[in-house]
Amino acid sequence: MSRVGKLPIILPDGVNFKIDAENIVTVEGSKGKLVKKMPSEVLIKQEDKQVVIERKEESKRYKQMHGLTRALIFNMVKGVSQGYEKILELNGVGYRAQIKGKNIVLNLGYSHTVEIENVEGITYEVPNQTQIIVKGIDKQLVGEVAAKIRQWRKPEPYKGKGIKYSNEVIRRKEGKTGKK
Repeated sequence: MSRVGKLPIILPDGVNFKIDAENIVTVEGSKGKLVKKMPSEVLIKQEDKQVVIERKEESKRYKQMHGLTRALIFNMVKGVSQGYEKILELNGVGYRAQIKGKNIVLNLGYSHTVEIENVEGITYEVPNQTQIIVKGIDKQLVGEVAAKIRQWRKPEPYKGKGIKYSNEVIRRKEGKTGKK
């Protein structure tokens, strides 16, 4: 039995959970609503204030889908009740971010500014010029948007310049040394 898949998902107060005949899961909470089609290899049941996932067979594919489905539903429930956020930090001389309307404008040492378009379901915060907070209810979308922003200037190992996640550790390298 899958260690992840056999754990029930407890629904917090204020979260509505619905499943239809085609395995389309709808989770609605205080932050918003998420809808996702789940694999047909699993049975999803709601019992009181918890959701239980069971597989139809014991083959490898069904076992894989068991844990995956449980994780996806758990992320949906957490997203609509608490939300997700990724914090990005800008390190480098002259690197800064600012909000312009709903978009973000970045100065990253290029000859031009970089404008990041707003994505539906995502909100940006810039508490100071060197920090960007990406927030949303869909865990995958938040991570994807944060990765696209980071892609503009990945951190380099010599001086640590670039855009990095707040919890990311950059392994520094020693620079060149001259001959004596």
